[in-house]
Amino acid sequence: MTAFAAIIFLFAASCENHPEDTGGLFYYSESDGSKEKVKTTADWEKKRQQILEGMEEAMGELPSFSDLPVFNLKIQDSVKEGLYMRYTIHFSVAEDETLPAYLYVPHKADIERKFPAILALHGTGELGKQLVDGKSPQANRALAKELAERGYVVIAPDYPSMGELLDYNFETDRYVSATMKAIFNHMRCVDLLQSRPDVDPERIGVIGHSLGGHNAMFVGAFDPRLKVIVASCGWTLMDYYDIGEEGSKKYGGRLGPWAQDRYMPSLRDKYELDGDRFPFDFDGVIAALAPRHFFSNSPVNDSNFDVDGVREGLATASEVYRFMGAEKNLQVRYPDAGHDFPKEVRSEAYRFIDTVFGHRPNDQEIE
Repeated sequence: MTAFAAIIFLFAASCENHPEDTGGLFYYSESDGSKEKVKTTADWEKKRQQILEGMEEAMGELPSFSDLPVFNLKIQDSVKEGLYMRYTIHFSVAEDETLPAYLYVPHKADIERKFPAILALHGTGELGKQLVDGKSPQANRALAKELAERGYVVIAPDYPSMGELLDYNFETDRYVSATMKAIFNHMRCVDLLQSRPDVDPERIGVIGHSLGGHNAMFVGAFDPRLKVIVASCGWTLMDYYDIGEEGSKKYGGRLGPWAQDRYMPSLRDKYELDGDRFPFDFDGVIAALAPRHFFSNSPVNDSNFDVDGVREGLATASEVYRFMGAEKNLQVRYPDAGHDFPKEVRSEAYRFIDTVFGHRPNDQEIE
């Protein structure tokens, strides 16, 4: 079955069901604890807010964005490439909180031109943002560099405990989880992009692989300014999550990796690694993105994120997209690959972003 045929099959199968058959996603809670069926877009907005509240139960509350300091952006260095400048920057995201990032700015003849922009999130690795700049020991990870070559303004921050934040101290920060710290950082990256005169504030998206994949989904759920979300090898339903035998032993069980200090320790401390008690799951995260554009790269041999859980989660989330008349905005590819973002699928993801933003990319081939 071709990738396109697989997408058609997914939506055809999901359309055989009715919203009331898809479980919790089409029911929201009233203040008295009663359950009501989602019948209108206003009802869905109540449900969507409750999905976000469930995420906050696990991740901690999203901090306030009022009374934030100025960015105080400092350029550490710059590198001129053929199609863009890459700046290493540090900027203030909150009082006493500085975020290091790469900022890619296309060369341009007309200073008045506004470009689409992308938040590019790296996977797990000590190199942090360098991974999406082509420095990864693994192929198919240079997301930021490739999108800059296509004519996007791109920002690629470090995740806490990686890159220039390698020595990040989770015990002394103000966050319940590193996941929420990252969401806040990433939303501040969107603030920075929107503040730039060369960025179209209505054409900003996010992309990430692995760790960056689910962080793209998380920030997308909380930040509606992100109009397109691309997640590669970033998720499966919690019931299907598997890090492999060695990883399970190391972290305390099948769901243990999610409870590391650099992710969501409350899943261990509060929910005792019992997936049935977790206050959110990935089908809900995807539903919270609707009707915006979401693209998932989900290889059939991904040892971290079981493809069967992806298929089940998308079948459920697609009902929400169908309810909102946005079925075509939800896309998935199932390459015959492992935990990877193959060139062909990456090219499709980039074209997906181009189409959403009406962007004509520079004539570049992915290496």
